Amino acid sequence: MAKKNYEQLALQIIDLVGGKSNIVNIMHCVTRLRFNVKDKGLVESDKIEKLDGVIGIQWQGDQFQIIIGQSVADVYQLICQKAGLSQQESINENLDAHKKKFSINLIFEAIAGCVTPIIPVLIGGGFIKIIVLICEMLGILQSKDPTFIVLTFVGDAAFYFLPVFVGATAARKFGANMGLGMLMGAIFIHPSFIAAVSAGTALSVFKIPIYATSYTSSILPTLLTVWIMAYVEKFFAKHSPEAVRSMIEPLFTLLIMVPLALGVLGPIGSFLGTYLSQAIIWIYNTTGFFGIAVLTSILPWLVMTGMHSALMPYAINSFATLGYEPIVITANVISNINQGAASAAVAFKSKDVKLKSMAGSSATTAIVGGISEPAMYGVNLKLKTPMYGAMIGSFVGGAVAGIGKIYAYSSPGGLGIFAFPIYINKNMANLYWWIAAVLIGFVVTFIATYILYKEEKEEIIL
Repeated sequence: MAKKNYEQLALQIIDLVGGKSNIVNIMHCVTRLRFNVKDKGLVESDKIEKLDGVIGIQWQGDQFQIIIGQSVADVYQLICQKAGLSQQESINENLDAHKKKFSINLIFEAIAGCVTPIIPVLIGGGFIKIIVLICEMLGILQSKDPTFIVLTFVGDAAFYFLPVFVGATAARKFGANMGLGMLMGAIFIHPSFIAAVSAGTALSVFKIPIYATSYTSSILPTLLTVWIMAYVEKFFAKHSPEAVRSMIEPLFTLLIMVPLALGVLGPIGSFLGTYLSQAIIWIYNTTGFFGIAVLTSILPWLVMTGMHSALMPYAINSFATLGYEPIVITANVISNINQGAASAAVAFKSKDVKLKSMAGSSATTAIVGGISEPAMYGVNLKLKTPMYGAMIGSFVGGAVAGIGKIYAYSSPGGLGIFAFPIYINKNMANLYWWIAAVLIGFVVTFIATYILYKEEKEEIIL
């Protein structure tokens, strides 16, 4: 879709979601606009799905998602502009303006809202570490070189200071003060606290014992803390005298939150993160290649329900603590490429000109860019049998990856074929097994889809 048409698309979307007055919150991820609305009955989803430039739609709990593709940021900015919302306002969610019933979808939405904005940080830091590794392997850099030292701590900083980054994004998500959110994250990694933990020094605040553990590179402790802090801050904002509110609100918020964070919420988040990682590693060690094969096969359905968001804290923790991640990233890459392979098979076999064009472009987007939504929603899911073909090929590709025990060493810049640098290690067999898994999965997906897809028996809905 030409960029000049985005303005018309933005205006149509605003109108069909019920107008500006019906929008409580709007944000976006890599491919989707995500709306929270006051009245779901005002959203004309059928009309939105038929708009030129919209790949698909879905409700995920109380959130209405419009799948745009790689141009989502342009459409998002125009919607904010045309609806009279600043991008800051559009991302913030006023906790008093839109009460939500607690649900598992709400948890996934919160995790996604806090983690998605910091993914560029992890990608940048991760690839800096990969460049350092490659330069060291090629003899370009030595461990004592100034450039090596600088690039190493730059890459490490992206993970070490995760609590501060999460503090900012969580505050923005939950409607708290961003500065206070960052401060709560910084408290967890303050040098004095880390030194006391390392030395085994017993700490307490207001006679409340502080659990001694390291929170560097963690997500859940800060996320939980800022979530509770948002309510505490709003309480003092509401009940403080106007004349001294600027002092009372941050002061009393901190006095309440510091013992809660260090004595209760931080440890809970740490335990959750640790046990989640241990559970996934246990499944990996117990089921071997079969577990990765199953995850890779069903991953598109996890993405559609939002359940894949629950895996992100584990993956980030794995990179920070182990230096690699053996399951989730690889499953994502193989699954995305095979969504493109299925779409490519449809483009190759179909005689419908419009379908061939859509399937071909969607396949390229998934395989090269790692953006699977156009292929998944625009072709495979609508035609059904290509989705089955993708699942079959992903199972086989995931099994090969599991047999080869492939490790990803960084968050990738894209979940397509250009993710290959994250598999480069001194043990080059890791990269070779990844190439084998991708190629075998692609071929099996293409053949399975070509056999299963019968155009004359399929209902083509474009």
